[in-house]
Amino acid sequence: MDDPCRVRLELSFGTAEQARRAARALEPDNEGFVRTTLRGRRLLAEAEARSIPAILHTLDDYLACLAVVSRVDPDKGPGGE
Repeated sequence: MDDPCRVRLELSFGTAEQARRAARALEPDNEGFVRTTLRGRRLLAEAEARSIPAILHTLDDYLACLAVVSRVDPDKGPGGE
């Protein structure tokens, strides 16, 4: 595959503060793999990889970490207030 695989997730939170806290909690796992941008109460996550299996692995890891963040502090999870 010549072109990299790209994925963009847009997650909506109850408040901008919740989005910011979730982004901070996910930051250590994202470095070098996922770029995160905050826009109000939305968290935008962008990832790129050389193959479909690689991008799926990155997304699986990211979403697993997000699930843990949501369970530890439900206010940090998407959609919640």
